[in-house]
Amino acid sequence: MMMSVSNRKIRKILVANRGEIALRIMRSAKEMGIRTVAIYSEADREALHVRYADEAVCVGPPPSSESYLRIDRILEACRQTGADAVHPGYGFLSENARFARAVEEAGLIFIGPSPESIELMGSKLAAKEAAQKHGVPLVPGTSEALTDVEQGKRIAREIGYPVLIKASAGGGGKGMRVVEKEEDFAEQMERAVSEAVSAFGDGAVFIEKYIGSPKHIEIQVLGDRHGNMVYLFERECSVQRRHQKVIEEAPSAVVDEAMRRAMGEAAVRVAKACGYYNAGTVEFIVDEQRNFYFLEMNTRLQVEHPVTEMITGVDLVKEQIRIAEGHPLSFTQDELAINGHAIEVRVYAEDPRNNFLPNVGKLLSYERPQGPGVRVDDAFEAGMQIPIYYDPMIAKLIVHAKNREEAIARMLRAISEYTITGIATTLDFCAFALRHPSFVDGSFDTNFVKKYFTPEVLNPALSEEELQTAAAFAAQLWAEQKQQSQVPAGNISPNGGVKRSWKIARRNA
Repeated sequence: MMMSVSNRKIRKILVANRGEIALRIMRSAKEMGIRTVAIYSEADREALHVRYADEAVCVGPPPSSESYLRIDRILEACRQTGADAVHPGYGFLSENARFARAVEEAGLIFIGPSPESIELMGSKLAAKEAAQKHGVPLVPGTSEALTDVEQGKRIAREIGYPVLIKASAGGGGKGMRVVEKEEDFAEQMERAVSEAVSAFGDGAVFIEKYIGSPKHIEIQVLGDRHGNMVYLFERECSVQRRHQKVIEEAPSAVVDEAMRRAMGEAAVRVAKACGYYNAGTVEFIVDEQRNFYFLEMNTRLQVEHPVTEMITGVDLVKEQIRIAEGHPLSFTQDELAINGHAIEVRVYAEDPRNNFLPNVGKLLSYERPQGPGVRVDDAFEAGMQIPIYYDPMIAKLIVHAKNREEAIARMLRAISEYTITGIATTLDFCAFALRHPSFVDGSFDTNFVKKYFTPEVLNPALSEEELQTAAAFAAQLWAEQKQQSQVPAGNISPNGGVKRSWKIARRNA
């Protein structure tokens, strides 16, 4: 589909975001000769993205609702600095159709899809309807709620067991039952309806195919305003905690060329269904038989976009900017190829030993890994404070190698070189996951944490001599930090942090 478009050169981009993604966008803009504007909250006054930009404007107090989510203040910053384009990054306002529309109404270029595409794909029901109309598979199930048991049995037989009965009116696991065989259906549906009535006042339920060991695989798409659309292969994103990704890789270990083509073409159909242009990601759920089903579309750049860049050689941010300027895609589908294997781990300021709870504080030391095939997208350095107001991600560590086996080995090497002290991070968990047999053979799914992880796997038993050494080191570290007032109380203690301090001691040995 051709769209009315005229080329318009971008000269100055305001990045409506913070942290590592703001820096990442600015670096590509700088290589293109485009000036950049940072926005920041009062908590980010000394942030690296603020220092890197050509200009910077404070848009409010630390809470994002009073700063990074204030459309009026962001547009005012554009007027103050003369920015002619806005890149939303990801998170914050990146999938806010009202923001995209306000940017365009102000006469600026929005480096992203149209407001209409954002609205359509932002509605899960509308997105699934659009996908279904264009022949993209959905998880088999009912499109309307029901309350009749016999009708439910008939539908379950058509879908095939196991099935999932779930309340129409709510979530949180209430009114939800997995049914393995027909003999149990009536009883389980009655329980689901009863729970739904009790919890939500509505006994209507849906029935859909139950996928017990799902994999989360997504397809990167790029489209221009001239009707061209390509897919840049898949990313495997199944290692998650709290339904948020922690490890991503490209390509997936379980996707062959036929499946890759089928998923890619399905993703293109989804994108074209809403007249999409710019960068987007179509997410699928994959069952044990490698059947894939449409889940949703993210109408923005993804956190895990670097693994796609590593295997394709395409700078996705530069392509976003060129598309926003009105240029056609600089390559065709036939010109794209997979080169090697890439893995990304998200380095969060979270404690895997304490249910992945945030562990913000001051970075006492911060040393990035280096060497062949290693990339670090971050926005911190030693001595900086991790703000409590925003997502606790410190960095993305990405590696590239000629195959998956070498990529895993390279990532483990890079993790061992990444030194972060003063706070707990997810690095140890990521190393555990990468070594796990289910990750190595590619059989892992989104239940990886529930199936295999307990805090004890990160705390191997120490000998009495090691415990005494660790305790002495912890006491010394605690005394030094207390004297220097470098660490808020609670981040490291002389008794609770013995094993973590032993790890620091071994690094410093």
